[in-house]
Amino acid sequence: MPIAKLEDININYKIEGSGEPLVMIMGFSSNMDGWYYQKSFFSKLFRVVTIDNRGVGASDKPKGPYTTRMMADDTVHLMDQLGIEKAHIMGASMGGMIAQELAINYPERVNKLVLACTYAKPNEALKDTPEGVKLSGPPAEIMAAVIGLAFNKPLNRLIFGSIARLRSIPPDSQAAIGIEGQNAALMNHDTMERLGSITAETLVIVGTDDRLINPTASEVIANRIPRTRLVKIEGGSHTFMVENRGEFNIEVLKFLTNGKAK
Repeated sequence: MPIAKLEDININYKIEGSGEPLVMIMGFSSNMDGWYYQKSFFSKLFRVVTIDNRGVGASDKPKGPYTTRMMADDTVHLMDQLGIEKAHIMGASMGGMIAQELAINYPERVNKLVLACTYAKPNEALKDTPEGVKLSGPPAEIMAAVIGLAFNKPLNRLIFGSIARLRSIPPDSQAAIGIEGQNAALMNHDTMERLGSITAETLVIVGTDDRLINPTASEVIANRIPRTRLVKIEGGSHTFMVENRGEFNIEVLKFLTNGKAK
């Protein structure tokens, strides 16, 4: 996969398919493989660009803190390098926060906007989750908390939890530095009073049983962006793009194609 040398960072990315550009931005601590079940589906109709955000995967992991605006700038600089003037932007969880900042600060670069399982501000979105997740502490503990809540199906929690344990995060490693930087971006994200400036047609999509980010956070976002459709996937988890991938993919495809593609 190619590495883009941007203004102050090297970013790993991949392009698949052809057609209108669709940039997909993954969430906290996940590399582009988090879109595994979307890449092959959407690349049949779109030029799909996936990214390792700063701090994860094969991208640079500079010392933080990072901000979601910083990572939105990274995405736009990559689009510049790839000659993409305007694209559909889809972000999940922290990727949705990055996508919000991109749509607010670079409206001319966004065709349609998809915000999945995300929030505009952490306070209300996180405090009422059933298990009251705390995104603080050593990176390994943060990862354990996130994985435990992200998947609703016990088998997936077992599989992905086991993978995370195999990929241990030594203190002071580059991986730990990246996760700490991204965690700061999560906890300091705040677009609440700026969402009304988003001009792109927007799909806000969430699973009704998301245990990591309160699903009401998506309702708040949908109520503040002018041209928005809110879709709730019944029983969907925080990782509903994996566990409910069929419904997720079809809803997003209908939105991006105005219902023309099946």
